[in-house]
Amino acid sequence: MKKIYIAGCGGMLGEAFYKQFRDGYELKCTDIDVNDTWLSYCDFRDYKAYRKDVLDFKPDYLFHLGAYTDLEFCELNPDATYLTNTISVENGVYISKNLGIPLLYISTAGIFDGKQELYDDWDLPNPLGHYARSKYAGELYVAHNSPAHLICRAGWMMGGGPKKDKKFIQKIMKQIKEGKKELHIVTDKLGTPTYTHDFALNVRKLLEAQYWGLYNMVCEGMTSRLEVAKELVSILGLDKKIKINEVSSDYFKKEYFAARPDSERLINKKLSLRGLNNMRDWKVALKEYLDSYYPDYL
Repeated sequence: MKKIYIAGCGGMLGEAFYKQFRDGYELKCTDIDVNDTWLSYCDFRDYKAYRKDVLDFKPDYLFHLGAYTDLEFCELNPDATYLTNTISVENGVYISKNLGIPLLYISTAGIFDGKQELYDDWDLPNPLGHYARSKYAGELYVAHNSPAHLICRAGWMMGGGPKKDKKFIQKIMKQIKEGKKELHIVTDKLGTPTYTHDFALNVRKLLEAQYWGLYNMVCEGMTSRLEVAKELVSILGLDKKIKINEVSSDYFKKEYFAARPDSERLINKKLSLRGLNNMRDWKVALKEYLDSYYPDYL
């Protein structure tokens, strides 16, 4: 049985990786936030501690998942952002090269400037803020310094449920749980959702096929924040009880002041060309997510 060390595994994506890889692989899952029984402590920003923990486990693969993803936090704390999102990735590259094993790095659709309607795997990024810049810097370092690697770009992440989801879906679900009868949703942000379990499964297929390199990896079906919110309310059967007010991003400019691309729409061109695009339509994935993680939430 091959072994995988998964660093930064305490969040919504890490949970999906643990569940999708635990059958067939021996895993060691670590994070600075030990919030599950299958996690142990390691701070991947501490090179010596990270290196010792990985070398002691002797894995066949190193997955480097964790990052700061709160754009406002990243704008206000650039040093912490680059240490966590970039320097730690360099640590992972050093360690994987030392062991001669492949490295997985998670990138993001947010590295583009949003001037195009959609982006394939070969479009050139142009990051707008510290979060995007730190993630793109990690992507470049892995691409240029890790001989065998996977760089997988996610879109608007959904997964983990109320416990671990800090993104758009949970923010909407929280408002509904609190009894809000009106939701204010932006009309000017375009993107592609990414269900964590579909993402982890598709990574597994690439890993087992040994198709190394860079891949866009998002759910099928390009959409918008507005359409996602409407679909969510519809799935819950609340479309006649909850009013959606359409607003521009300026409505939230005090709360969400970090620069964001107008379009983060990715297409899985390389996955499709290789015949390995197993990402489902975002509406199908959203329904499964809500059914699986929120059956008794409201």
